[in-house]
Amino acid sequence: MKLIPAAIAVAVALAPAAYADCSYPPAPSHLPDGNTATLAEMLAGEKDVQSYNKDMMAYLSCIKLERDSNIAHSGAKLTKKQRQELEAIEIQKHNAAVDQLKTVANRFNEQVRIFKTKGKKSD
Repeated sequence: MKLIPAAIAVAVALAPAAYADCSYPPAPSHLPDGNTATLAEMLAGEKDVQSYNKDMMAYLSCIKLERDSNIAHSGAKLTKKQRQELEAIEIQKHNAAVDQLKTVANRFNEQVRIFKTKGKKSD
């Protein structure tokens, strides 16, 4: 029976490490050019952006879990200022990631608008 409490203690001690590897997802390496892309290339670009969005949402969840885990692990040892610093770091990471995601989405949407305009002109 002593094995179970020991296993729980090890799991609790390792919890912060479990979230310590929140990998920032790379943006798609190439977005199609709406002026020259085919429909297939535009659809592939859409899938890349959707995949990036999914990866970024996982990253955002990870950094939140990391912050929560660090706060829970440190418990009463954290001062109010230290807790605020942990929260500020997570907010800064979150906002930077969302800004990057918006930039990629906006760039792709601009290419979609160009592609659609190009299609209307060729009719």
